[in-house]
Amino acid sequence: MRRRSVCLLFLVYNEHMRDRFAWPVLWLLLPALLSGCASTAPEPYSDQAERVSFTEIKASPESHKGRVVVLGGEVLAAKRLKEGTRIEVLQLPLNGSNEPGTDLTKSQGRFVAIQRDFLDPATVPPGTRVTITGEVTGSITLPLDETEYTYPVLEIKNLKVWPRTVDGPLRIRPPYGPYWGPPYWGPYYWGRYPY
Repeated sequence: MRRRSVCLLFLVYNEHMRDRFAWPVLWLLLPALLSGCASTAPEPYSDQAERVSFTEIKASPESHKGRVVVLGGEVLAAKRLKEGTRIEVLQLPLNGSNEPGTDLTKSQGRFVAIQRDFLDPATVPPGTRVTITGEVTGSITLPLDETEYTYPVLEIKNLKVWPRTVDGPLRIRPPYGPYWGPPYWGPYYWGRYPY
């Protein structure tokens, strides 16, 4: 498809460039032709992932063993162990782009993700938002404060780390430059107001 559109572009160029009105047409067609070359790479394992809610997995992780699912949330802790890196994640609902939300009150629990390959725990500090595509391998019971908590366990196939969002109100800046306010009214000051 790309080769055909490039050939078509050169054909238009060769036959009609003598006409000076063909230049605007070419410039209008060029972005449309080149936009067909742009695409986003699919997430690895996204076609294998099943749509299973976290509450179903949490209720019976053993019955979902072997299924590839997509879960996301906020990292609570990461620890390097002999068998890999264990990441404890507070589950958060995912949006249409598989990005976890920021409202912690919408969490339905916690899960543990294991990365068998080397993963430095410093690369996923607490508070990092992640989306994990992984295979459900069962559950593990670990202490949580003064109780025991049963975590569903995923073996990580793909780990997506989302950039940190800036909390706080938006800063609205004035639409004019630094010389348009007291005591500077601009390079051509003709009175009290700059217009």
